[in-house]
Amino acid sequence: MNASSRVLSAAAVAALFILAPMQAHALIEDTDARREIIRLRKLVEDLSVKIDPLVARTDGKADTKSVLNLGSEIERLRADIAELRGQIELLSNDLANAQRRQRDLYADVDQRLRAIETRTAQAAAADNRQAELAASEQRAFDEGLSQFKAANYGGAIQLLSAFLQRYPDSVYLPQAYFWLGSSHFAQFDCANAMPAFQTVVSRFASSPRAADAMLNIAICQLDRKDKGAARETLDNLIRKYPNSPAASAARERLAETR
Repeated sequence: MNASSRVLSAAAVAALFILAPMQAHALIEDTDARREIIRLRKLVEDLSVKIDPLVARTDGKADTKSVLNLGSEIERLRADIAELRGQIELLSNDLANAQRRQRDLYADVDQRLRAIETRTAQAAAADNRQAELAASEQRAFDEGLSQFKAANYGGAIQLLSAFLQRYPDSVYLPQAYFWLGSSHFAQFDCANAMPAFQTVVSRFASSPRAADAMLNIAICQLDRKDKGAARETLDNLIRKYPNSPAASAARERLAETR
């Protein structure tokens, strides 16, 4: 590697070290908000189920005192449901704002990474290394990523999948697999997100995305109630990338596997 390549590589590492902590933090906030929304919706369903039998009991055969007691209980349950629905609405708004901030952050990080990677590839090509990046290849990747930024996750999945088939040797492969997994993850589809993240971990272990991919896998495993697998993934993440922001988040997540 020539001097210019070494300088650019060092710049890439420095940029990731500065920007990555915000990514891990946003991911945790996003996941926690989604879990809380699911929990509150379940509470609303449970309370709604309790109201119907109470309403049925307030018929003409019940005495006045019983009707009054049942009426009070029904009103209390309805008030609880209204309060829970208000909390769900607030959390949904917070989640939407957090996801928007996360997309903006990822877009900024990837823009900087692509600039560094492009300059590194150009320097390596000058040193007789195979790292030439075709303009059509870059456009194809950017189109897929732009759909993710716009929260069009279905479109991102389609374009990134096509990119991976068309450019199997691209320098953007780690990022393409990571954003493909992230697009599935944003749709609560861990079944399809995990293979994409696992590809980043197994094939591109030195990629800046590998630690984040492992953290996402562990979150999916926790969502599936597979605490043993999640604990193993988090332990491996901390062991392989001990100084990464994702490792810091993993240490916090370990408490959920006990």
